[in-house]
Amino acid sequence: MSAPHTARFTLDPAFAVGTVDPRLFGSFVEHLGRCVYTGVFEPDHPTADEDGLRADVLELIRELGVTAIRYPGGNFVSNYRWEDGVGPVEERPRRLDLAWKSTETNRFGLGEFMSFVRKVDGEPMMAVNLGTRGVAEALELQEYANHPGGSELSDRRAAHGDEEPYGIRLWCLGNEMDGPWQTGHKTAEEYGRLAAETARAMRQMDKDVELVACGSSSSTMETFASWEATVLEHCYDLVDHISLHSYYYEQEDDRDSFLASAVDTEAFIEKVVATCDHVGARLKSKKRINLSFDEWNIWYMGGPRAAAVPEREWGEAPRLLEDVYTVTDAVVFGSLLIALLRHADRVRMACLAQLVNVIAPIMTEPGGPAWRQTTFFPFAAASRHGRGTVLDVRVDSPRHTTARYGEVDLLHATAVRDEESGAVTVFAVNRDRGAALPLEVALRGTGVNRVVEHEVLSDADPDASNTLAEPERVVPHAGEGAEVADGVLRVSLEPMSWNVIRLA
Repeated sequence: MSAPHTARFTLDPAFAVGTVDPRLFGSFVEHLGRCVYTGVFEPDHPTADEDGLRADVLELIRELGVTAIRYPGGNFVSNYRWEDGVGPVEERPRRLDLAWKSTETNRFGLGEFMSFVRKVDGEPMMAVNLGTRGVAEALELQEYANHPGGSELSDRRAAHGDEEPYGIRLWCLGNEMDGPWQTGHKTAEEYGRLAAETARAMRQMDKDVELVACGSSSSTMETFASWEATVLEHCYDLVDHISLHSYYYEQEDDRDSFLASAVDTEAFIEKVVATCDHVGARLKSKKRINLSFDEWNIWYMGGPRAAAVPEREWGEAPRLLEDVYTVTDAVVFGSLLIALLRHADRVRMACLAQLVNVIAPIMTEPGGPAWRQTTFFPFAAASRHGRGTVLDVRVDSPRHTTARYGEVDLLHATAVRDEESGAVTVFAVNRDRGAALPLEVALRGTGVNRVVEHEVLSDADPDASNTLAEPERVVPHAGEGAEVADGVLRVSLEPMSWNVIRLA
């Protein structure tokens, strides 16, 4: 007899959401704080390779399983001159970065980024500056990066040491242009027309480029949805994706609402999908716009846990936004990953912002070690086991009331089936802070009949974290008692936990 508060769902390969695009497990490297300098790039570090990249960081990034990597911003890109970051390093100019009030040395630029991407087996996702620049500069960057040779800019790339073109296929048409904080902020009409002009020109050079238009910086923007509709009116048939950005943090000691943050993520996705499809229908287009969730994370932008911001001097690579993540943060983070997977039919790309030091799963000390934050573990597990077909999961779950989102399910879950092996991985979060949650999953037609592994991230101290002094305080542990009998997986999910259950 099942417990009265058991959560349940049924898996059936006949009912699927869609195939996971590997780029769902992307990340983001911006010239912000120490993400680049003393993050991925530190020529004087004991582990530095011939390109000045930290080998210890490269190893962790490979373990993390990052795919697409967005660069160079972010807010940084809207005042960035890409030419400053190519050619002999000693000849590169120092510039003022208006976005983060820093001094940019340009020791790390496009060539260094491409070397980094190759070493972590990633795909470059390049943003162009549509804040202070426009169509001409975007085309010049595209020519420098991708043209095989025989033109001034492609020959310049060869002279700089890269004879082979970079082959960048994925381009972001600016960043957060709806935001008044953005250098070169524009109205939806202004940006929509500029995005269309830029997209049309870039496709004249290469019809097969993949383009991302700027959507809203968050669902709380006053212009949300109307921004997307106006922008897409201009460029619907010229772009492939529209972007979404969203960050969460615990506010006013309201942990139950924080644990339910993915409710907002899923609603955001569904509203953007509806807007895109409405515009497509109105334009009578046969094309479908997909979503690029190219900034998402936990980010303590307010309250006592917000990372200290130094006096705003024009320093080099200051310590900015170096949030330290707890077990609670990691459980919410895992729930956000579940939200992305549950919409894999339309969310084709996503970028965890950011990769190193700045609100990141990997932390470093200059000249010292690198270590994994708590959020490292859900991302690595999802990237490793979340490839394949997302099955349609409709949960029947006990519920509780939150101040921000009303009644929410205590269970948040999805499942991914590996089409080659038939193996199924269940990703599940128990949002209940005080009690375990019994779960029953009917495995109808899946062909799986045993538990291979049950990995859990939880802790008796919900505020435990990994630090320089204690870099392995929080690590996943093996769950107990998960079993399959009579075609049903039965497991008890620990209080406030992220779970990965692999079945074969």
